[in-house]
Amino acid sequence: MIKRRPHLLWLLVPYLLFVAALPFVNRVPFLLFWLLGATVLTPFSVALARRGDRRAGRGTK
Repeated sequence: MIKRRPHLLWLLVPYLLFVAALPFVNRVPFLLFWLLGATVLTPFSVALARRGDRRAGRGTK
């Protein structure tokens, strides 16, 4: 499926940011900003994946 729709890899970005934050819980004072940044980045990643679907003719209009 990824070979036909590589733009869906954008959906992994927020997931990886949240998972990457797990080892730093209770160690990094800026964890809140990291998680807030990942939360803010999520809609942009979804928009990029949707844009790729629309360009490929698979999305809704």
